[in-house]
Amino acid sequence: MAAKTIADLDIQGRRVFIRVDFDVPLTPAGGVSDATRIHESLPTIRHAIEHGGRVVLASHLGRPKGKPNPAFSLMPVAACLVELLDRDVVLADEPVGDGARKVVADLRDGSVAMLENLRFAAGEEANDETFSRALAGYADVYINDAFTTAHLAHASTAGMTRFVSARGMGLKMEREVRFLSQLGGDVARPFVAVVGGANLSDKMGLLESLLGRADAIFVGGVLANTFLKAQGGSLGTSRLDAEKLAWARAFLASAQDAQVEILLPRDLMAASGRDAPAGQVVPAMKVPDDLAALDIGPETAQRFTEGLAHARTVFWDGPMGVFDSAPFAAGTLAVAKAVAAVKFGLTVVGGPDSVAALGRAGVSDRITHISTGGYATLEFIEGKKLPGLAALES
Repeated sequence: MAAKTIADLDIQGRRVFIRVDFDVPLTPAGGVSDATRIHESLPTIRHAIEHGGRVVLASHLGRPKGKPNPAFSLMPVAACLVELLDRDVVLADEPVGDGARKVVADLRDGSVAMLENLRFAAGEEANDETFSRALAGYADVYINDAFTTAHLAHASTAGMTRFVSARGMGLKMEREVRFLSQLGGDVARPFVAVVGGANLSDKMGLLESLLGRADAIFVGGVLANTFLKAQGGSLGTSRLDAEKLAWARAFLASAQDAQVEILLPRDLMAASGRDAPAGQVVPAMKVPDDLAALDIGPETAQRFTEGLAHARTVFWDGPMGVFDSAPFAAGTLAVAKAVAAVKFGLTVVGGPDSVAALGRAGVSDRITHISTGGYATLEFIEGKKLPGLAALES
């Protein structure tokens, strides 16, 4: 990799600016309700502490629209971090300015400070040079451990790196890049991709990029509805993207030319709506007029499972249906178990619903790499240049 990692850099006694992603959900009482993202960056933060760095943490939280807003303060995050690190974390009352400058100046080797929400300043999302220079003034070493924001050209992910000569990836970002890069290399075959979810527009680039790499692509969720409709199916009241039918037909033709198998559902679990107590199995091409497809059916789940049993490389992103409703979670859970059953190969899973399904199925520990990068993961696999990564290259 062209970018260095924190392990490659001398940080003893130096101010180590770490861009983390602490955009976590909060409780009504103002606490952190899910600290997963905080836990993910602990190895990088601890590395900096243990090697004598003077740690400056920076993150955004929510969408305060460029103005200070107490509802989006990082104070609950700082309090959570104090417990996890078992040491003081000093929170500045602003992202840049005299207060932030003093907090950083008071740091000693192995101590930790955190800037207030970066998005309290309009210059963050605008990638403003003045704001970038101010942030860089707090850094002798710049580390980006927020892969989830690597697709964004913001001041803290791209702009400030022009003014800091020593820069690299955090341990979490390094792991993401290492495993996602393998999917674009010489992988063990068969390479099977499973793509689901609700928004075809978000996955079109991913699907097109997989045509040149995967041996087979299994499609579920709302994405599958659009492909089935494009082939002349009757989908009842199912959600689909009618504006993408021509694209879907062209994609299927391209897949045939590339000799990539596209596996679409043969049966679906349909109901009047996501709140229905149960569904009924219907042919994938003949959903009744008053019903909507809300999950893949049992025959399709079995076909997907059998196809994955022969895979040696798997990438999965997106649920097979309305996963958050129990009557329509079976297809997604079946895929989760099938991906986890791949014993001799590389398995990479992305997307919040897919990751949640692994947890519900109790198989998270059997996946080679769980990516939490969101859009950054999709764009990386598509082969796009991510600003947050390009900014780290020497």
